[in-house]
Order: sequence, then structure tokens, then C-alpha cells
Amino acid sequence: METMNTSDTIRQYSAAIALVSGVYSLLSATTGSGMMSSNSGLLMALLGVVVVVHGVVLLTPYASRLGNASGPLMIGYSLVMLLNQALVGVTGSMNWGMGGGMESGMNGGMDGGMSGGMGSTMTAGMAWDLGMVALAVLMLFSGIIMMNRRNDSSGM
Repeated sequence: METMNTSDTIRQYSAAIALVSGVYSLLSATTGSGMMSSNSGLLMALLGVVVVVHGVVLLTPYASRLGNASGPLMIGYSLVMLLNQALVGVTGSMNWGMGGGMESGMNGGMDGGMSGGMGSTMTAGMAWDLGMVALAVLMLFSGIIMMNRRNDSSGM
């Protein structure tokens, strides 16, 4: 009986993490300037919807239908979020797949684009979303705990 309560608690914590991460992902993708038109923004909006749905399912009786897939799904979502943030951080652009980005609008000021070097460095620093990274790491640990707990309880 104790294992059942522990599993339910883990599932509820995982649902909370999924809901917060999914909503944050969806909001940051849809409220950023021009993010929905970028590859990164579209990916994060789609992932946000999927993660929110997963979080809601974890709070319903349908969670048992996910079986052992819930932990690996959480790990997968978190890795996509972390990879996206790494790409955004390295390229300094929210539009990592199209060759465009935020820096083109920021560098075309009154100086005629003379601040290209400094502008791209500033843009790269601003592109990281540390909140997203923190939530993705939390989701990663949640998925690992879910997988380990399922493995532990199957042997009992």
C-alpha cells in the first residue's frame, strides 16, 4: 500500500512539473515578440501544448494507460527543451532553422549596423531563457525518478 501512495505522489509531482513547464513553454513562445513565427517559438508552443496535456492526463485515471511510458516521455520533453535552449543560446537567435533572428532588428539602428559584433553578443546572452532551462532540468529529474520508481515497484 505504501508503494501505491508513493507512486501516486510521484505522479502528482510529475503532473505539477509538467503543467508548469508546459504552460511556461507555451506562454514564453506566444508572448515573445515574433516568437511564434520562429522555429524555436513554434517548437516550444507545440511542445508546451503536448506537455500540458500529459500533465493533465497524469492527474486523471487515464494515467495508468500511459504505463511505463510517462517517465521516458518526460525525459524526452526535457531534452527537446534543453536542446532548443542550447541552440538558441549558441546561435543567439530564436529562429535557428531559418538563418534569421532577433539580431537583425536589433543591429539595424541609427549607427547603420556598425555595432554588429556587440549586438550579436548581447542578443546571444538575451536569447537564453534560464527559467526554461531550470524547468527542463526539473522535468528531466522527474522523468528519471518516474522511470526508477516504476523499475523498483515492478520487482515488488
